[in-house]
Amino acid sequence: MTRLTLIAAVFTFISLPAFAADDDRVEPGFNEQTFKGLEMRSIGPAFMSGRIADIAIDPNDQSTWYVGVGSGGVWKTVNGGTTWEAIFENEDAYSIGSITIDPNNSNTIWVGTGENISGRHVGYGAGVYRSLDGGQNWENMGLEDSEHIGMIRVDPRDSDAVFVAAQGPLWSAGGDRGLFKSTDGGDNWRKVLGDGHGNTELDDRYTGVSEVHIDPRNPDVMYAVTWQRFRNVAVLLDGGPATGIHKSEDGGETWRELTEGLPEEIMAKTGLAISPQDPDVIYATIELANRTGAMYRSGDGGESWVKGADYAPGGTGPHYYNELWASPHRFDRVYHADVHLHMTEDGGKTMQKLSHDTKHVDHHAMAFDPDDENYILVGNDGGLYETYDLGKTWRFINNMPITQYYKVAVDYDEPFYNVYGGTQDNSSHGGPSRTDNNVGIRHSDWFVTLAGDGHQSAVDPNNPDIVYAQWQQGNLARYDRKTGETVYIRPQAREGEPPDRYNWDAPILISPHDSATLYFGTQRVWKSTDYGDSWEPISGDLTRNENRVRQPVMGRTWSYDSPWDFFAMSMFNTIVNVSESPLVPGLIYAGTDDGIIQVTEDGGENWRRIDKLPGVPDRFFVNDIKADLHDPDTVYVVVDDHKSGDFSPYVLKSENRGKSWTSIAGNLPERHILWRIVQDHEKPGLMFLGTEFGVFFTVNGGGKWTKLKGGAPNIPFRDLVIQTRENDLVGATFGRSFYILDDYSLLRNVTEDMLQDDTVLFPVRKTHWYVPRRPLGCSKEGCKGSQGDDFYNAPNPPFGATFTYYLPQPIQSSKDARREVEKEKEKQNERVEFPTWDRILGELREDDPAIVFTVRDAAGNVVRHIAAPVEAGFHRVSWDLRYPPVEAWIPEEKREQSWIPTAGVLVAPGSFSVSMQKRVDGVLTDLNQSQRFEVVSIRGPTLPGSRLELRVVFDNQVDELARAAQGTVKTIDAIVGELTAAKEVLLSSTADPSLYEIANSIQKRIQAERDRLTNNEARQLYLDFEEMTVSARLAHARFRPGRNAYGPTPDQRESLRIARSLYDDVTRQLSNLVDVEYAGLKVALDAAGVPWSPGRGIQ
Repeated sequence: MTRLTLIAAVFTFISLPAFAADDDRVEPGFNEQTFKGLEMRSIGPAFMSGRIADIAIDPNDQSTWYVGVGSGGVWKTVNGGTTWEAIFENEDAYSIGSITIDPNNSNTIWVGTGENISGRHVGYGAGVYRSLDGGQNWENMGLEDSEHIGMIRVDPRDSDAVFVAAQGPLWSAGGDRGLFKSTDGGDNWRKVLGDGHGNTELDDRYTGVSEVHIDPRNPDVMYAVTWQRFRNVAVLLDGGPATGIHKSEDGGETWRELTEGLPEEIMAKTGLAISPQDPDVIYATIELANRTGAMYRSGDGGESWVKGADYAPGGTGPHYYNELWASPHRFDRVYHADVHLHMTEDGGKTMQKLSHDTKHVDHHAMAFDPDDENYILVGNDGGLYETYDLGKTWRFINNMPITQYYKVAVDYDEPFYNVYGGTQDNSSHGGPSRTDNNVGIRHSDWFVTLAGDGHQSAVDPNNPDIVYAQWQQGNLARYDRKTGETVYIRPQAREGEPPDRYNWDAPILISPHDSATLYFGTQRVWKSTDYGDSWEPISGDLTRNENRVRQPVMGRTWSYDSPWDFFAMSMFNTIVNVSESPLVPGLIYAGTDDGIIQVTEDGGENWRRIDKLPGVPDRFFVNDIKADLHDPDTVYVVVDDHKSGDFSPYVLKSENRGKSWTSIAGNLPERHILWRIVQDHEKPGLMFLGTEFGVFFTVNGGGKWTKLKGGAPNIPFRDLVIQTRENDLVGATFGRSFYILDDYSLLRNVTEDMLQDDTVLFPVRKTHWYVPRRPLGCSKEGCKGSQGDDFYNAPNPPFGATFTYYLPQPIQSSKDARREVEKEKEKQNERVEFPTWDRILGELREDDPAIVFTVRDAAGNVVRHIAAPVEAGFHRVSWDLRYPPVEAWIPEEKREQSWIPTAGVLVAPGSFSVSMQKRVDGVLTDLNQSQRFEVVSIRGPTLPGSRLELRVVFDNQVDELARAAQGTVKTIDAIVGELTAAKEVLLSSTADPSLYEIANSIQKRIQAERDRLTNNEARQLYLDFEEMTVSARLAHARFRPGRNAYGPTPDQRESLRIARSLYDDVTRQLSNLVDVEYAGLKVALDAAGVPWSPGRGIQ
């Protein structure tokens, strides 16, 4: 039966695009572009979010919000928080201070970078940015040295008149400080406020402008706040004589300070708000000495002030809050940022706390709905919250993965490891690196190990149920994952000793020689040999042990009655990092926050001090210290001086246990603080750096560094760890949660020569075999089921085996190759010849090029073909461990959006191989690259069923019969259509009418056989079936193949037997109808001169 012959497909492809060559191709080598295909994977979480710095709502569309994340860029939603897009991913700053929408054009967005708080962990900005298309594209508009921007205001009469309140550097003097005005849309800036307000010129070098406000009634009237402040590692002085409130009445050209009724003592952080109902009423919150403060109100445009409530935010301190928002709905209702959001209904005379039981603390941003008095949108350290009842109840926006992690740790749980970390003000967390379901990583997969500000966590490498976590100031605890119990184990000073000093982020280290042995740092190093139950100090004070309040600050020493803030400050002169050599027990390194490295080679009996590093400023901060994994004498140190205003990258290496040092910073960019260094456990020269703007790697021990940009924004990676079993690089970002670079092992084999010339297929790591669970009932990887679009789920790695390959040059089509030559000529205005028509037609008929992977089983049988991209660089594609699906082809235009191909047969665990070819113009060429790999089961079924190998054989038999039956149905449908067309042309011809009767008879009998293959559509509507069809039998024989690997059961085997018997009978009938009767009819139609109809061939 010629028309029904079953023909196996030569190739079946997993759907992946074949990309054309890049017009702006970068030459292969150790550069960001070459390695962009190695993408990091964001695993969240978002169940606890991160600090929000500012919110702007589009005045023309209340569902469009722009959100500035303190250390996570700018995010946009056009549906009130249902879905989000990060729109500030590749700029030179991630820290956001202010967002402003042009009141005359809501597509023009202004962003001031550099969050304007005085926190110990705050990032720094790179000036002012502007977008003219709602955040799609950005341009840096200057003031790059401002580092911290508090506010931006646009004159509602003239969009070219823009004001920027630039606070300037937190950690040093100078920079772009003050209030800057532009009259040409940001092309040029002029400083109009900020000089001459302190007692000395030095005061002015520490003074910026934190706020600027425009009178809504008269934009020529403006108010601004100057703020003198300084922070270093040891202290925060949050005010000075230059702090004050100022007023302009000529559009910001001239200013005068407002003083009547305001405090005569030194003022610190000050927040202002103008009453929308009566702009002559101004509200102020003013920080004073030692975390005190008060509310003030003016009824005459700031000319005089009346003191209100004695009130200052607690918690982290007024420097972290002290912002006001006047309600657009009710006069004298003002909201105050604080640990808990506060409100006054009487202009500041009294303050009341809003409900917060289900809302996070530490507030920084607020926005209103002009049409709904009871609606408030707030941003705090925990993310975004909205209320529709004026704060009685709150909804958490729980789909923004912007958590600020200080540190990361991993365990060695099976089959998938877990990731742990401590956060800024959002507790310590644990969660899976991946899951065994098709949805991915959900909120419910994460858990809290310890409350408070989370910091360094650690997990016993031999027992994943033993987890260490801590909250700020070294409050160390041991968490039992099995029971959920927590034991407090912070080392305590001995009887008669003064209290120890604990860094805000104190170091905890599990000895690489014995997981029961722990090290912990205060001003001395502590050791425990019983999992932290008891401790002994193994050193004395290893720091400088100074009196920090007597050190000069902003050029002088200060009184007790000054705006100090130590409450949420780290203790000073502390140990911040500890490392023990994995090769030499007792060889321990300790680094401090005051510029010292200490070394002991005898477990703490003797210590050797290092306080000078070549090319590094004194009093450096030791961000990381790591003993080499391969050489007992080598050690690496990452140091940092950004809290003195120096953002240079410092990473050094010693090959003699710290006696001498050499910089290995190499080609690292300037203005890149370095946080963490980790070394590969197999190749000594392969190392990774976590920096203020991403991750870098080197394959030659620091000779050259290359950024790993794929999949991650410009964001601080403050910690890195390698999960050695999986060869995964896991990163803790400070503002975008966790990232994983899955299986980086290929980097061990990369050389400059390889990048220039070699096409390479890299080794494939051991592949997990299982049937993914479907907890939400949906089928696709990463699906959300019926949970709605705001449901947050982070991706797993693609299910199955992942193939990583490298192409030094793109594989081009004929057209791509021609255009590459022509474009070079066009750039030089050279003559370009019009190609021949043979060339053009050949290009039009040419398929896109592709890389083709062929997977074979241990016996060499082909299991799958996979098409892959052809661009130059690194790529990753995955095989889903299945044979190709066998369903009949459907035209693309008829496939519904939700259409999902039937899953092919899941292979049995075992040995496999993959080889690599290229396909150009339909011709396959072997690339002589292949790898073998193992597929290993991670679990078995509750009931044993048949052996997996027998299940594969049976499923393939079912699939083969299903393929034949589906193809036969499609063929029947085509023939029925042909017969319908033949009957139509017969009616308009002069042929014998009996031909019509023959055609009609054949058509009806073929349709009857079709009804034996698959259910009749008309009867199916009524669920009235005459007999069990082939398709019904096969549906039972292999129920939902994507959801199980059990069976076959005896009943399923019987269903296959019956289906095969029925199919054989149907095809016997069809053979006569199609190959004899229908074939004869077509001959008769041609002989009778009947006009052509489909199916009748060449005439």
